[in-house]
Amino acid sequence: MRSLGLLLAGCLALPCSPVAFAQAPAHTLNLVIVEGDGAINNVRQRTAREPIVQVEDENHKPVAGAAVLFLLPEHGAGGTFADGSHSLSVTTDAQGRATAHGIHFNHVQGQFQIQVTATFNGMTASTVINQSIAVGAAGAGGGAAAGAALSTKVIVIIVVAAAAAAAGGAYYATHSGSSSNSATPAGTTITPGTGTVGPPSIIIGRR
Repeated sequence: MRSLGLLLAGCLALPCSPVAFAQAPAHTLNLVIVEGDGAINNVRQRTAREPIVQVEDENHKPVAGAAVLFLLPEHGAGGTFADGSHSLSVTTDAQGRATAHGIHFNHVQGQFQIQVTATFNGMTASTVINQSIAVGAAGAGGGAAAGAALSTKVIVIIVVAAAAAAAGGAYYATHSGSSSNSATPAGTTITPGTGTVGPPSIIIGRR
């Protein structure tokens, strides 16, 4: 009994094992979108934004070494990764970030979603990144609309000019008659007569 008591006393006097005070493992996993949500990828101009996510613990500290899976839709708007597949697995760096490099977007215009799943120490977190694909050149629709508006404007100007010319002609026709006495009323035709030339007439009167 005395030896057991000394053993217990020695354990209490010695510094505690580091395992006893080891930091408790994370119980939750958070997945935060850093870049790419709401991006418009123009395939004609080859403009795109790569999706970037960050894995964090319950204290919002970055988690390094987490496995992140990016999943593109198999149909409709979307694309494939560099190896031609619709999925890409990435391990988070020291900042807990993972980037989906090398997406080749297709030519199907519209919106799509990138499914993202992070796994670490048996915990899982997921999120969705919303993006869209634009096939036409930027500003093409605006240029066509501007051209149509310009054509309409030109037509309106021509019509207004023609109307103004017609109104001016009518004004001149109506007001020129009032200022000149030689004007002929509308609907009246003047036909010159035929003159007759003969000997002078002699009149003999009685006185």
